[in-house]
Amino acid sequence: MGTDVSSRTFTREDRQRYRERMQRCMDALGTMLVEDSFSFPRQQMGLEIELNLVNADGRPAMANNEVLEKIDDPSFTLELGQHNLEVNVPPRELAGDETLDLERELVSTLASADDKAHDAGTSIVMIGVLPTLRQEHFDRRWLSTQPRYTTLNDQILAARGEEVVLSMEGSPLPGRAGEKLSSYAESIMPEAACTSVQLHLQVAPDDFAAHWNAAQALAGVQVAIAANSPFLLGRALWHETRIPLFLQATDTRTQELTNQGVRPRVWFGERWITSIFDLFEENVRYFPALLPETGDEDPLDVLGAGGTPSLTELRLHNGTVWRWNRPVYDVVDGVPHLRVENRVLPAGPTVLDTMANAAFFYGAQRALTTLERPLWSQMSFHAAEENLYAGSRHGMGSQLYWPGVGWVPPDELVLRRLLPLAHEGLRACGVSDEARERYLGVIEARCLARRTGSQWQRDTVTLLEDRGADRDTALTTMLTQYVELSHAGEPVHTWPVGP
Repeated sequence: MGTDVSSRTFTREDRQRYRERMQRCMDALGTMLVEDSFSFPRQQMGLEIELNLVNADGRPAMANNEVLEKIDDPSFTLELGQHNLEVNVPPRELAGDETLDLERELVSTLASADDKAHDAGTSIVMIGVLPTLRQEHFDRRWLSTQPRYTTLNDQILAARGEEVVLSMEGSPLPGRAGEKLSSYAESIMPEAACTSVQLHLQVAPDDFAAHWNAAQALAGVQVAIAANSPFLLGRALWHETRIPLFLQATDTRTQELTNQGVRPRVWFGERWITSIFDLFEENVRYFPALLPETGDEDPLDVLGAGGTPSLTELRLHNGTVWRWNRPVYDVVDGVPHLRVENRVLPAGPTVLDTMANAAFFYGAQRALTTLERPLWSQMSFHAAEENLYAGSRHGMGSQLYWPGVGWVPPDELVLRRLLPLAHEGLRACGVSDEARERYLGVIEARCLARRTGSQWQRDTVTLLEDRGADRDTALTTMLTQYVELSHAGEPVHTWPVGP
């Protein structure tokens, strides 16, 4: 969805032409996979972090164009809402001390950007869902001023034919009754509330299926031990409210289509795969085009002439099917490669927490791909999907299914099984001992403390309300403390609750 698209109404002819072009893209991709046309000189990682802008009162600051101009750094880009930015980290090797260097660079880059944001009267916040968002912030006028966002909004709402419905029941705060959200929006702006970290890993074509399957198996665990999105529109909801919110905010289905079992565009998937081709084929087969804009390239002609096709239509379509682990085809300097894009993690709370989450994912994913008996041969796909929703709803308090263990809390699963595997996987990737111990040590300490960003937010708001604050005041006060502690940089499991 980073591709620019025109702001116009698409015709029936546009859609037919787009469908035909996507099929030619699929034919070209299939040929490239058979002929092993992809580059894989070394394992590289990439990182994207979505950010929020807030004003002095902790409310969303609709100022991303002004802040982007002041930052003046090409690694920062606009995102869906005017209170959003995104920072993109160029690809780099995973081995050695690269992760330590990346941590230092991110700390410096974000601190500099925040200083410049202050010149526009705003601050940058890394958090999964900004707790001070209100219904008025979901108005269409707050979409970022780029045609692709307006066009996407219009196409999703046209496909749906009615308002966006937000409906979810929360995990109760300590000593409280559960809270419910039932609301509507006339735009896809609720999607802008979902700010995430996206992890990229370049893989060889023959290894892609194993890495994607491993990422799917890990998704529920990742969310449970890194949740950071407990509040939306003043309610205490899921520990990782981003998961149901993203699905509902971009849902093109009416209730009747949902009842029929039509697949949502925010999708976990429905089966383990044997090739990356399976995922692109499902995208083309199941999902109508939202942005059927064709380019000039014929991918089969380019391939026949010895060139590398950009597969423009297939990539654009892939950007409008929001899998939690997305397949990526990309071309750099004329050379094609494949990536797994892991999308389940929230932003924040700190750079160190983010790097720890990334190291755990990369290490555990690598180790799972090398097991003598693949994990996905011992675990149903449905169980992996249920783990995602259980981990999102209850965080550290969830019960997850794992082969050979049964039902187990996520902290126990990580400490007993997955942390040793993550150490093993990072060693196999050539990550230095210093980096491995630093980041996985954070994961271990977080699990022992059973304190995620979400748990800290929930505990802090509960304490403030017990002391007499109303919900709005408690959320604003909590966010002020969150920003201070986040900028200080110590991992969230060390944060004190209360003044």
